[in-house]
Amino acid sequence: MERTREEVLRELYNLIINKGTRDWERSVLTSTKDALEAGVNVNAQLAKLEEKFRPLALRDNLTGDVADFYLKITGESVEEARFDFSKHSIEDFNYQDYAIFGGGCFWCMVEPFETKSGIDSVLSGYTGGHTPHPSYDQVLGGFTGHVEAVEIIFDTRMISYKELVDLYWQLIDPTDGLGQFQDRGYQYRPIIFVRNEQQRQIAEESKQKVIDSGRYKQPIVTEIQPASTFWPAENHYQQFYKKDYKRYKRIKRYRQRFLLYQYLKGEIRMRWKKGKT
Repeated sequence: MERTREEVLRELYNLIINKGTRDWERSVLTSTKDALEAGVNVNAQLAKLEEKFRPLALRDNLTGDVADFYLKITGESVEEARFDFSKHSIEDFNYQDYAIFGGGCFWCMVEPFETKSGIDSVLSGYTGGHTPHPSYDQVLGGFTGHVEAVEIIFDTRMISYKELVDLYWQLIDPTDGLGQFQDRGYQYRPIIFVRNEQQRQIAEESKQKVIDSGRYKQPIVTEIQPASTFWPAENHYQQFYKKDYKRYKRIKRYRQRFLLYQYLKGEIRMRWKKGKT
C-alpha cells in the first residue's frame, strides 16, 4: 500500500532519533527526509534510499528498526512478524516460571525452546551487563557487559526447569567461553542465569553431571549467574527463525554439524575410557 508523504516523514523522523540507528544510516535517512520536505517525489526518493541500503540489507547488516523500514519500502510486509511484547509476561505464578539462557547468538536459541510443548513465550534480549536499555549494536560491540540471551516463560505443569536445562546443554558448546560456534566475543559466551536457589541447584547439578560424564576433553566453562534485568532486543531480532528462515537454516545447519562432530568425539572418548576399565 502506497504511503503518504506525511507517513513516510513520520517514520523517517522516528528512525533518525532512534538511538539504535547507526550514524551512516542516520545520514541517509536525513538526506531522504530533507529531499521529501523539499518536495521531491516520494517514490523516487524511496527508490534511491532502497538502493543505498540494499548492500547492507542483503547481508542482514542494517540495524533492527531500519531493517523493518527497508522491508516496508521494498513491499514486504513486516506487520505479521511484529512481536507482541505485551504478551511476554507471567499470568499465573502458580504454574508459570521464567528461565534465562545465554548460548551464543539468540537467533538460534529461540526455535528449539519455542517449539517445545509447555513453552508459552520466548523473548530474545540482553542481560548480565551494566548498561540500561542497550541496543543490538552496543551489545555486539562488547561495550555493555551483556550477553545475548533468551528469556523463556514456561508452564511448570507441562515442562520442568530441569528439562529446559537438559535441552540447553544440547544446544551449546560448554567448553567455549569466548563465544559460540561462528559467533565470537564475550557477549556470546554460554551462561545459565538462575532466578532462585532452586534453579541454581538444578543448574549446578546438571553442570556437574556434564563434567562427570567425561564426554568433553576441555574444561566445562559455562557460567551460572544470578539473573538480572533482562532487556528485550529490538523487534527485528525477535523470532528471527520465522522472519529469515533461509539464513537461519544455514546458521542452524552449521551449529548442528559442529555439535554432531563434538558428540561423536565424546562418544569415542567415553567408549575408550570404558574399554580401559
